[in-house]
Amino acid sequence: MILQTIADKYLWFLVAILAINLYQRKAFPRSRNKRTATLIMAALAMVYQILIVIILSQGWPHWLAIFALLIPLALIIPLKTRLFLFRRTCVQCSAPLNWQTIVNYDDNLCPNCWNELHPVQETEPQEPASVDPSQATDVDQIDWDSWEPQEKAVLCYVFDGDQVLLIEKKSGFGKGKITAPGGHIEEGETASEAAIRELEEETHLIVSEVEYKGTVEFQFADGLSMRGHVFFAHSYTGEPTETDEARPFWAPVSDLPYDKMWADDTLWLPLALKGTKFTARFIFDGDDMLSHHIDLLDT
Repeated sequence: MILQTIADKYLWFLVAILAINLYQRKAFPRSRNKRTATLIMAALAMVYQILIVIILSQGWPHWLAIFALLIPLALIIPLKTRLFLFRRTCVQCSAPLNWQTIVNYDDNLCPNCWNELHPVQETEPQEPASVDPSQATDVDQIDWDSWEPQEKAVLCYVFDGDQVLLIEKKSGFGKGKITAPGGHIEEGETASEAAIRELEEETHLIVSEVEYKGTVEFQFADGLSMRGHVFFAHSYTGEPTETDEARPFWAPVSDLPYDKMWADDTLWLPLALKGTKFTARFIFDGDDMLSHHIDLLDT
């Protein structure tokens, strides 16, 4: 009876493994080896499922399922280097990894170590190709000197000691993602004025001064184009309060939830936190970042 229950429920276990494999596809090619590992796991699980079905269909003693389990376990031995790829800590600094990194990324590196091993490098500018920005798949295909954004926006990070205020977007562009308070620049308003206003509207915090850190420019495959100005603030009054637009919360600067943020944040936010000013350009297709380039500015 127990073996029949296992056989009935086992299909859901296989579905779960294959669902993980499909999720890993989002991080391809950085998930190439881990995608292979989950497929092998699914294949071994299917072998055991077939053996259980044979035992049940032939009316054999159910205790044979224990010996049947030895077959997929034996197959694991020659495949162990292909299977045991998942780590809970960074292989470089031993910091705990978030679940997305554990499941997806073959390198098993935390964001800080990834950025250190893949530093942003200034490159010689290339001649821009004559390509419609919405059709571009590489930032070098866009003439950024003549490129004009449809929307202009701001982000304002507020710091309190070793914590920074973030929000979970409840509505509008980027709904569901973790980001900083911010929004559109209104007509006749400077970027810094917009940062102060949007911060108060989304979190009820009030700041009187903000510090410019950099500019991010986005071209989306659906035609949307946006320029954002990034600001930091180190003093404030009031208490963070949830609004219709955002749920604010404090996060340790040393452990930011990059897995729930836009993909570009891992590239430029560590630079800003180190005091490096920058101009960053990105091409996105939905949530997927296709290309990027970051220029470091003299400070």
